[in-house]
Amino acid sequence: MEQNKNKNKTQQNNPLGKKTGKKPIKSFYWIYAILALLFIGMWMFQWDEPSTKTTWKELKALLEGKQIDKIVVYNEKEAYIYVNSSSEEPPKTDFLSQGPKPKYIYTIGPAEKFADMVQKVQIEKGISESDQIYIEWESKSDWGTGIFSVLIWVLPIVLIWFIFSRMIRNSGGGAGGGGIFNMGKSKAQLIDKDTSVNVTFKDVAGQEEAKIEVMEIVDFLKNPQKYTALGGKIPKGALLVGPPGTGKTLLAKAVAGEAKVPFFSLSGSDFVEMFVGVGASRVRDLFYQAKEKAPCIIFIDEIDAIGRARGKNAFSGSNDERENTLNQLLTEMDGFGTNVGVIILAATNRADILDRALLRAGRFDRQIYLDLPDLDERRAIFEVHMKPLKTNKKDVNSEMLAKQTPGFSGADIANVCNEAALIAARKAKKNIEKQDFIDSIDRIVGGLEKKNKIITSDEKRVIAFHEAGHAAVSWMLPYAHPLVKVTIVPRGKSLGAAWYLPDERQITTKEQMLDEMTATLGGRASEEVNFGKISTGALNDLERVTRQAYSMVAYFGLNKRIGNLSYYDSTGQSEYTFQKPYSEKTAQVIDEEVSKMVESAYEVAVRIVKENKEKVETLAERLLEKEVIFREDLEEIFGLRNFEHEHKAQAEREEIMKKRQQVLNNFSDKKEQKLEQDNSDIEQE
Repeated sequence: MEQNKNKNKTQQNNPLGKKTGKKPIKSFYWIYAILALLFIGMWMFQWDEPSTKTTWKELKALLEGKQIDKIVVYNEKEAYIYVNSSSEEPPKTDFLSQGPKPKYIYTIGPAEKFADMVQKVQIEKGISESDQIYIEWESKSDWGTGIFSVLIWVLPIVLIWFIFSRMIRNSGGGAGGGGIFNMGKSKAQLIDKDTSVNVTFKDVAGQEEAKIEVMEIVDFLKNPQKYTALGGKIPKGALLVGPPGTGKTLLAKAVAGEAKVPFFSLSGSDFVEMFVGVGASRVRDLFYQAKEKAPCIIFIDEIDAIGRARGKNAFSGSNDERENTLNQLLTEMDGFGTNVGVIILAATNRADILDRALLRAGRFDRQIYLDLPDLDERRAIFEVHMKPLKTNKKDVNSEMLAKQTPGFSGADIANVCNEAALIAARKAKKNIEKQDFIDSIDRIVGGLEKKNKIITSDEKRVIAFHEAGHAAVSWMLPYAHPLVKVTIVPRGKSLGAAWYLPDERQITTKEQMLDEMTATLGGRASEEVNFGKISTGALNDLERVTRQAYSMVAYFGLNKRIGNLSYYDSTGQSEYTFQKPYSEKTAQVIDEEVSKMVESAYEVAVRIVKENKEKVETLAERLLEKEVIFREDLEEIFGLRNFEHEHKAQAEREEIMKKRQQVLNNFSDKKEQKLEQDNSDIEQE
């Protein structure tokens, strides 16, 4: 049990599954410190005051003045003159011999002649024999002094070169340790049989169609002869496209865990460098390594960093370095050369800005779309992320949580589960309960609760009637989203909020959009009906309504006066232009129609609030009392929300989900059985 716990902890700390048994690399910076101190010490002790070369005239004067302590001649070439300590400052210490340091050095001629000259000067000066200086004759090897003098100059040069080379190597960042000469090397992380990846297709929930597509790519690499025997070609690449958090990178990790072939992983920004030509060089090196390890997979995350359409930015013009990198990538993917057995996976959430040459057949042959999960897929994702959590099984239901999180991505759901665990731990609970998950969803959607925010009683009353207006209007309209709960507790920047449970539609009609606009304006309508004045609290509501009205008129063609025209640009290039795709007269017509649409929706909201004024007041008073009310409170005040189309749509949706799940299960089972059978047949052959 203890081993399993340690193993689980290791896997949690190492999500990619890398082996962690390697010893940490030792730092050698302490060597730099020792060398530096040694150099400084040698400099201080040896070079503080070097011995001075002297002449015979100066030496004669020293002898006559009795200032010399002793004279030592080494190898009958140089005389070291040591002066009296009483006549000069105390002598320095020699770093090598640790003895007194000579003050002067005199180069002698013939040894016998120098000795006679010294004795003659002292005799002429009348110095007694007891006070005369007698020469000491010694011999020594010059190799120590020579080596030391060489080290004095060589050591700082070597030290500077060593430190400089280490700095360049650490800043290079290339493959194989980096360095300035490895700047053009690929920075891809290689995952092969020696590197275990614990993520498999079982860990990817809610993207069954995308998993099936990717499973076929993995099978291409495992058994290529099964497809090439019929004359087919292995696809060059697959592009994973979808909103942020839908599981594109997670799916690529699952491919690395399932493929059992070399897997190169890197980001689009890894090709970008401050030096010219580095991006293209890294692309060449990446494919060179991939060809050597074929069959293999290359995964480029956020490929839009280098794959943006060329020459489309009107502000900055073209970017030569980025375009050169893209050109090299295009050439490597489907150029004159061939890359047999190399499949490229790429992920992006900005497919609309990618270069068309990158998306043509022969390069990214397949585009796999990962949409936001629907109700059934969110339930599966919740079950995956709730496995490691300690939850109250009787209280927590993945079906209920899936219904409470419309529009959430896989990453959002993972965040909900983690936030619920933190909230439960903050409350010192042993298990995560249903309320913890609900609080977690509220925290992510609305922001942090701010109960200590200073709000006057009049402001709080206006907020209560505002939120009651939203709830009442949405409850009474047939196509508005049904309400879940309403609160007047401030969260984030909002002073109050209403949570709805939107229908997961694939298409939206004009009537549905108008009802949603009317419900959004219900708060301002309630303020006007109940107080006779309006406030600035509806800023966010007005912003949403205006944006939605402009979309209906200018994009979706839902206005009779504009007609069946759409000024929407799916390529995203209109962001870089100063001109609108319509004339000034058309712009004026659009503004007029948007204003009419918003005002008509507001009139409907005012009428509904007036017709149900007493019920709105009752709901607002209950909000002031409880601060949070739920669907049950609205059913008690307004009655049951009974619209036939809702019951019919819900029944059809449940039936479609059941059929779809059956088809996916059958297809997945057949696919796995087929792959296993093909693999066994190939092994037998």
